[in-house]
Amino acid sequence: MTYALDVKVLTELEPIASFNPDKLRELLDYCHIETVPQGRDPFKVHGLQGQSVYLVDGELELVYQDGNKVIVSARSEWAKHPLGKRQPYIVSATALRESHLLRVDDDLLDRMVTFDQFSQPNRMGTPHTPTGGEEEHPDASTSIKRLLNSSMFSADNLKDGPLAHLPMANISALLQHIEAIAVWEGDVIIHEGDDGDYYYLIDSGRAQVTRRVGGVDMHLADLKAGDVFGEEALISGAKRNATVTMKSNGVLLRLGRQDFLALMQEPLLHKLSYEQATQSVAQGAVWLDVRHPPEYRYDKLPGAMNVPLNDIRNAIGVLNRNKKYITYCQSGRRSAAAAFILAQAGYDVQVLDGGLWSVPRTAQQQIG
Repeated sequence: MTYALDVKVLTELEPIASFNPDKLRELLDYCHIETVPQGRDPFKVHGLQGQSVYLVDGELELVYQDGNKVIVSARSEWAKHPLGKRQPYIVSATALRESHLLRVDDDLLDRMVTFDQFSQPNRMGTPHTPTGGEEEHPDASTSIKRLLNSSMFSADNLKDGPLAHLPMANISALLQHIEAIAVWEGDVIIHEGDDGDYYYLIDSGRAQVTRRVGGVDMHLADLKAGDVFGEEALISGAKRNATVTMKSNGVLLRLGRQDFLALMQEPLLHKLSYEQATQSVAQGAVWLDVRHPPEYRYDKLPGAMNVPLNDIRNAIGVLNRNKKYITYCQSGRRSAAAAFILAQAGYDVQVLDGGLWSVPRTAQQQIG
């Protein structure tokens, strides 16, 4: 039986359900449906490593490392979450009838969730006033949300573009340094032979890439909304190797060379292993889960409090400054971003290195 995957299916899954319709459609292109015949173990050939795997149709019997057997239906609450992320580990599975699994790359999904939480409006009380006493511009949050929903942060760019290598702790700084500029048909954005100055993304409009060969401008490529250019000269330090000219009016997003290079570096954060973190919690530190509430309710660490990443700025002044906090999420990306914001505000905060994915098998039964 052929299974038809559409956006409606994605709206039932966590944490994907938080995405807006445009992001859901982007993610759809990266989702793969696997048909599992009755009686087959879906993980014998293709395991769970590196992927978020959801049961979207059918019924599976799962056998866990501790010997427990659980029957999971696609209609159950468990099926809304990735299989195998709730521990102990799955050692085998059997399809009780023909079933369908949805697979998506863990890293891509995690990056999309991180950027998505940054683009969501804060919900915790009065907006936070930035350190230094300067009032945030009333349009700032709207501008940031518009920027995060621009093509610069599309699934394509988060998977294969330079932003795929951006440390998640640097998201706030990235948003402060990106500049939007209006451009017009005929504007030359990059001149061949010049020094690299900016990294660009076309938010709207079209451009063409040419190179001078034997005194003639040779057409190399056409660029459209969502395409990026200019990073090669910034990374290599070489001269621009082509000219980029606008073919229509539009808007470009750009990031200066020094900012681009600085933001690609991992910031200094105090990361703890799970063993070190649990020792710190035993001595009074507090687990801070920065995921979405449905994720938190599903597999939180014992005693953890939940402050989603998109609410973290509004938690400044509410969280106890006399406490030490250890942030965590699924992989460590969202928690690094949250920890960086809290550390800048003067909190004693550390990060669970590797997130819940790093928790040893022997400790997994404590989650939930």
